[in-house]
Amino acid sequence: MLPLIKFILNNKDIATKLPPGMVLLDFVRYHQHLTGTKVGCNEGDCGACTLLVGELKNNEMQYRSLTSCLTPLGNVHGKHVVTIEGLNMEGLNPIQQAMYDESATQCGFCTPGFVVSLAGFCLSGKNASTQNAIAAIDGNICRCTGYKSIERAAAKVAALMQARSSTEPIVFVTENNILPAWFATIKQRLYFLSTELNGQLQPTTAKEWVGGGTDVYVQKHDVMKDASIRFLFDEGGLKGITQQGNRCIIGASATVTDLCESPILQLHFPRLADHMKLVSSTPIRNIATVGGNLINASPIGDLTIFLLALDATLVFRHGEQQREIPLRQLYKGYKTLDKDPKEQLVTISFDLPGAFTLFNFEKVSKRTNLDIASVNTAICLTMADDRIQWARIAAGGVAPIPKLLEQTSAFLGGQVITETTIQEAIAIAQTEISPISDARGTADYKRLLLGQLMKAHFLELFAKAAH
Repeated sequence: MLPLIKFILNNKDIATKLPPGMVLLDFVRYHQHLTGTKVGCNEGDCGACTLLVGELKNNEMQYRSLTSCLTPLGNVHGKHVVTIEGLNMEGLNPIQQAMYDESATQCGFCTPGFVVSLAGFCLSGKNASTQNAIAAIDGNICRCTGYKSIERAAAKVAALMQARSSTEPIVFVTENNILPAWFATIKQRLYFLSTELNGQLQPTTAKEWVGGGTDVYVQKHDVMKDASIRFLFDEGGLKGITQQGNRCIIGASATVTDLCESPILQLHFPRLADHMKLVSSTPIRNIATVGGNLINASPIGDLTIFLLALDATLVFRHGEQQREIPLRQLYKGYKTLDKDPKEQLVTISFDLPGAFTLFNFEKVSKRTNLDIASVNTAICLTMADDRIQWARIAAGGVAPIPKLLEQTSAFLGGQVITETTIQEAIAIAQTEISPISDARGTADYKRLLLGQLMKAHFLELFAKAAH
């Protein structure tokens, strides 16, 4: 028997026994007939299917944009889902009006996604800057406008929010008629709904485990619809980012956005925001989990490369038993893991960088953002005076597995940073990799990219020495 999924859709209470593996996009279009949400790429790339999902966190409403083409119904159980229809008011709402005034829509196919993403910005509580408004639509693609008109509309939306000050976002947007007044009722309704629900949708036996769904729903969308699924995204024991001594502990279901917003990581990684901007788009970062990025075993997983350079350790659980393994030992071959199918990734941990530790992440893809890497790489160095004491460098897109460049790392230990040192390190790295030609570039191109990105590491970390 299928479980009963309950959530609020716009201003309507939903209770459905449709398969929890069905994607949210199909539910709103084909079962609720809310066709403003568009079917685009079905891979999370275009943003035409963008929706908002709100949930109670620490007794406050938190709204995130997401790609509904990759989000299973099971992941919105007990939450508030908002489509473009849910933003409609008498006449155009101020976000829609800004798009109209700036001629920011032409064919209109992408427009609902942009409006929903900008509504998410209004509900986010972020500083009301044009830069933040534009960042909120980094997952939305438009083929018609050239974007400048949309950027002007985003600036107008940011201006709408500048008087908010410390007022709670929902209070501000409802009192100022930016979004419908019923948004103010959602917090209490979700609270009552949460008291009705008995945990998450966890079947006793599940053939599939799903976190954010951003990879598995691209790979086998049709299979997942009717699959028996254990939903890990909201599993309490897998969430959170904490610090124990000098060790950072990340729950496997923490999202990329959780990383971006973690005070612990922000303190120890000054360029964290720049690095995380290279990891897909806002709607994907909002649902993509750290554990999923590691376990899908992609040779170009951005977080995998990031964490390899930090010498991360994984904890797996099977029943009452736990097993600890260095991330560098997890990948045995292409998409092959040192992991029992019944084991569950619980946490990822690593030593936080100290005062003399330097870190950098670089990535090149066909598009600057919202794309899979052609080559990505991360470096972590501990310095003693002007000499490298310890080094670890990882690279993706250059081997069948996410590659820790062990020989290159060993060579860098004890070295003074000079142009010759950098060139010698690049030469050693070339002997450790085996890229192939594919849609993201030829093997020779990837070799060139790795060399250039290694130079970029040193230019970022040691600009004067590199010059």
